[in-house]
Amino acid sequence: MTPSGNLLRRLSRVSPTAAFVVALVVMLGGLFLPGIVGAALLFVLAAGLAALTFTTWPVQSASTRALRLLILGLLLAVVVAKAL
Repeated sequence: MTPSGNLLRRLSRVSPTAAFVVALVVMLGGLFLPGIVGAALLFVLAAGLAALTFTTWPVQSASTRALRLLILGLLLAVVVAKAL
């Protein structure tokens, strides 16, 4: 078993509610914490979203791919705005 396979197997057992709450807390923390600290939290969230998006890329429909890329782009724009 590859390390990425083990990681995906472990992630598949995470409760969707717990994943949502953790992502929400990181997002709100990133938005409300000042300057570079908030930008760093949002960047961590964007990196996780990018990893998840590109790992599941082959099984996504074209509309889902476009939506995820749009959300990722918006999140990265917020990271840049927050860092400046």
